[in-house]
Amino acid sequence: MIVRIAVALATVVSSVALPPVTAVAASVQAAPGNHDKGFWLPAHDEEVSFVVDGTTTYGTLHVPARLRGERLRAALLLPGSGPTDRDGNQLPSLTPNTLRDLALVLGRDRVVTLRFDKYGTGRTGLGEWAGRPQELDHPAFVRQAAAARDYLRDRGEVAPRRVALAGHSEGALTALVLAADAPRDRRTAALILLQPLALRMLDVLATQLHDQTRQLVESGGMSEEDGRVVDRAIDVAVADLRGGRPVDTTAMPPALAALFGSLAGPSRRFVTSLDAVFPPDVARRLPPMPVLLTCGELDPQVPCQATDQLASVVGHRVVLPGVGHAMTTADGTFSPVLTSRLGALRW
Repeated sequence: MIVRIAVALATVVSSVALPPVTAVAASVQAAPGNHDKGFWLPAHDEEVSFVVDGTTTYGTLHVPARLRGERLRAALLLPGSGPTDRDGNQLPSLTPNTLRDLALVLGRDRVVTLRFDKYGTGRTGLGEWAGRPQELDHPAFVRQAAAARDYLRDRGEVAPRRVALAGHSEGALTALVLAADAPRDRRTAALILLQPLALRMLDVLATQLHDQTRQLVESGGMSEEDGRVVDRAIDVAVADLRGGRPVDTTAMPPALAALFGSLAGPSRRFVTSLDAVFPPDVARRLPPMPVLLTCGELDPQVPCQATDQLASVVGHRVVLPGVGHAMTTADGTFSPVLTSRLGALRW
């Protein structure tokens, strides 16, 4: 995972988006005489909100066409790391629309979806955390997701025992924790882990940084001795972050020093709380449920081998051919294999 810090870690993704989901008016006006239970209501998007920890969180509820009074399956969609909004974008520069397009695909299978602006993004902003973002930790984001799940379960369009959790990248880790720790009366119907953060976060980061250092040495951009110094500085910085000690960046190149300076700054509580989670251990606490775990064949941020341990716990993994981190192929098409697997998943 290549990161940049805002409120949390920013996942760098790049893709060409699908056409936008067509939204109709949130309030559907029934024609006179069409109050029979069998009357079809058209699909619509609705701006919704709920309150958690004193902060109003805003999101988009997509309801597929349904019979009046019909309750449908539903899925809560959780975004990746950093300032990623309800649609899966980091405006203005990154607009892969990962969650917007996921909602479109699920909507075709008549699944109600809720996606929301997490803390530090979109209309939600920091809310009660404004002025003290350094106090935000990963459990706060899990509580926000839990409140979203409860809001979704309570909607009249939703069958409350048929609510799945679907997360992308870091959002998949949040979904995993939420599913594992849900009380019996809020049990998750299915779990969808898309290109998940599948190991401890700082281990993934260190592996990526070591790989980049090795590539620099091999290309002649850094001497072998300097490479060893940088590798050692990375390992010491990770240990210091985990040990609650000041992080020494003096032996690091400027870009690397800036990265670890950010990790050790206002986002440190979030970083260390996220890094404390080892996803395979969390997965062992899951109650029985359908689980879909994917990785992208061309994903440099969550390579398939990074999901090996998690896959061994959940019992399977689907490799998406020709797909990177944003779940799209080279021409910007949402993965056909993922579309098929989502359509086959029943809960």
